[in-house]
Amino acid sequence: MSSVSFALAGIGLFVLGLYALITHAHLLRKILAINIMGSGVFLVLVALAKRGGDATADAVPHAMVITGIVVAISATALALILMLKLVAETGSATLPGDSTE
Repeated sequence: MSSVSFALAGIGLFVLGLYALITHAHLLRKILAINIMGSGVFLVLVALAKRGGDATADAVPHAMVITGIVVAISATALALILMLKLVAETGSATLPGDSTE
């Protein structure tokens, strides 16, 4: 498989996550959609790390992806905790301005 197909798959994941982020009102689904979008960005970065015709890949995008994965896990944990506090406070897992499904 070429790096172009991985980049297109990453773009597809990003678009799928963006669609889910816009259409769903439930906060857990929004958190999962943001994670899918991040995975798409990580896949595009890894796919574009190989430059030119040589077989070696640039290590900087790989290091950025590893750092991004750690940050994404931390941000997901924080978002889940905030969602649980909102559910405990209001009894609903949607924001007041969002419409229900």
